[in-house]
Amino acid sequence: MALRFSVEAIKEMNEAFNHSEYTIRKKVLSILGAKVHIYDSAERLVLYSQLKAFKLKEDISIYTDESMSTELLRIKARHMIDLSATYDVTDSETGELVGALRRRGLKSILKDEWIILGPGDSEIGVIKEENTFLALLRRLIPFIPQTYLLEADERECGRFHRNFNPFVTKILADFSDDARGRLDRRLGMAAGILLCIIEGKQETAG
Repeated sequence: MALRFSVEAIKEMNEAFNHSEYTIRKKVLSILGAKVHIYDSAERLVLYSQLKAFKLKEDISIYTDESMSTELLRIKARHMIDLSATYDVTDSETGELVGALRRRGLKSILKDEWIILGPGDSEIGVIKEENTFLALLRRLIPFIPQTYLLEADERECGRFHRNFNPFVTKILADFSDDARGRLDRRLGMAAGILLCIIEGKQETAG
């Protein structure tokens, strides 16, 4: 059944995905899971997600705020978590498949890389760690900050800079180079959220 959104909720949704800079913060709550807060450049909360622990198949709902009354986006793994997992990104208002994000399995063992897919699973972009040497070093020292480059139509359209500690994971998402909107911002934000959640799990597990 289709979800019904008020005019105010639709306005909030449009505003949430209309910023050029975001801060994505995940605070770990051990057994209970984690809370993900997404802020704009003015440090206003624009998106929120609360994750359950011990899930074998990721199903992430993104809301307007902590009340979780209005769901804007859904990120769902097609299969149980594996090295080459694919995550469908769906607009919760319309049910539209925005696209998908697929982790490049074996290649990501040495250097994290994700493929950005359009609604028909055609490759439209890529997300990859900027520095190969630091990527290799980070396998041994997980607290080294990392930067991901986001490319669409063979042009850079964003960056994710990720800091990590055992208690709070923070990603700075910058889409300033994508003023023409080459990449759907909903797909870009889904990528940033996945980097914060999935890559963070792998490092804490290691």
